[in-house]
Amino acid sequence: QVQLVESGGGLVQAGGSLRLSCAASGFDFGVVAMGWYRQGPGKERELVATIGIGGNTVYADSVKGRFTISRDNAKKTVYLQMDSLKPEDTAVYYCNRGILSRGTYAPTQLWGQGTQVSVSS
Repeated sequence: QVQLVESGGGLVQAGGSLRLSCAASGFDFGVVAMGWYRQGPGKERELVATIGIGGNTVYADSVKGRFTISRDNAKKTVYLQMDSLKPEDTAVYYCNRGILSRGTYAPTQLWGQGTQVSVSS
């Protein structure tokens, strides 16, 4: 089966940390770009961070300096370490398989089911 499965979400207080995981299966994980998106209540889905085949990363301004994306090709898993969480980070976080060309990330139609992250004040 070709799929992405997110895990690691939960409820934390502002200033806390969470580590999200996205396990991939059914495709050659090591030769594709991966990304994390999020969608808060009543908001549009937005790009959070991306990582290329060679490990190059790009972050949204809203999370830069607080979030870190990484990948383990042997485990076919991409991670999102989230520190100094804020209430505005509350959203459903989705993992995505994408296409990276000249530093530009384009999502494909392969998405995980999402994992809920809730940050209280």
